[in-house]
Amino acid sequence: MTRRNPKVADRGARWSTLLGMLAERGRISVGEAADALGVSEATVRRDFGDLAAQQLVTRTHGGVVASAVAYDLPVRYKQGGGDSAKDRVATFAASLVPEGTVVGFNGGTTTSATARKLAARADLAASSRRPSITVVTNALNIATEMVLRPFIRCVSLGGVARPESYELSGPLASMVLGELWLDTVVLGVDGVSAAGGATCEHEGEAGVNSLMVQRADRVVVVATGDKVGRRAFARICSSEQIQVLVTDATAPPAALDEFRAAGVTVEIV
Repeated sequence: MTRRNPKVADRGARWSTLLGMLAERGRISVGEAADALGVSEATVRRDFGDLAAQQLVTRTHGGVVASAVAYDLPVRYKQGGGDSAKDRVATFAASLVPEGTVVGFNGGTTTSATARKLAARADLAASSRRPSITVVTNALNIATEMVLRPFIRCVSLGGVARPESYELSGPLASMVLGELWLDTVVLGVDGVSAAGGATCEHEGEAGVNSLMVQRADRVVVVATGDKVGRRAFARICSSEQIQVLVTDATAPPAALDEFRAAGVTVEIV
């Protein structure tokens, strides 16, 4: 009898394992995946369907094959699920990015979720344009996920990585960014208010993020309601430099009114 591995119950852990197997083998069957994960074949088929929807794999009869550039690159894939506020913010923000444009992302859980939603857009995957979108980021985790999609051109900035956020900062990041133009920057924050602008806790990250804002035609701040009306240690940009704030219904109404009065488009999801 074949000994099955302990059951991998967490979906994110299953996806990470499946993508690691694909990076090594290029192709895996439903049976192989079920045996490796210790779960049912029905669970594996659902996971395969979800990964295909994320444009990370291609379904075949009885299994999946890796997307074109995934053969040689293992990845740890963190998947946020459900109808959370962060998920809704990310979905809406990803819909604001037009095909054929250049979009910048700084680090953070909300920007990572937004980048993931962008990469899962079926219209970008099906487009005849190659690349159908260009992503510029100083976040190592975002770059690792974006490079798996053959329809995305991914530009990763250089610099020194902070393990707390996976963000690259310092003169190398600034030097590369200073040579680029962004159509849109999707900006994650630790706090955002009309008076204080967009802010974060680390001054090095604030410097690179501020330059991203300067190089962008449009700034979209993504922030769950608990961050709206707050001020963190280091300022990234003033509220006058923000065009769109995407947040959820838990954001303080008075703080949102202040943004509207400052000319910022507020999107509540």
